[in-house]
Amino acid sequence: MAGRSMQIGQVAAEAGVHVQTLRYYERRGLLEAPDRTSGGFRLYSPETVRIIRFIKRAQELGFSLEETEELLRLKDDQTSTCAEVRAAARAKVDEIDQKIESLQAMREALDVLVNSCRSNGSTRACPILESIEHAPRKAKR
Repeated sequence: MAGRSMQIGQVAAEAGVHVQTLRYYERRGLLEAPDRTSGGFRLYSPETVRIIRFIKRAQELGFSLEETEELLRLKDDQTSTCAEVRAAARAKVDEIDQKIESLQAMREALDVLVNSCRSNGSTRACPILESIEHAPRKAKR
């Protein structure tokens, strides 16, 4: 694969994404604009597949595209340090921990509602629906 140009369909297949994903990453600036043939077809370097795989793996780990863009910048910047990457990863771990905490609280609240509902009657007297309808409003953050 090294050294040869690839068309958009080849890159998409090799990276396991849709052609539209490549175009989107291009528009977002995550991928450099590729060379084009005289007929206007995009020609990508094989390195593009590695970058797309990096982006997809970062997303699997919970990084947003903006955060992934920063990781790519850190990767390509010769003056960046591993400590900067570690700080970004630590921030993501902290964010995930907060989400887990929030999800755990939601689960516990739903468990209470489920356990409070022993009725098989009409939904007009359903304690779960009543609780959702009459829940106090939370202050906006």
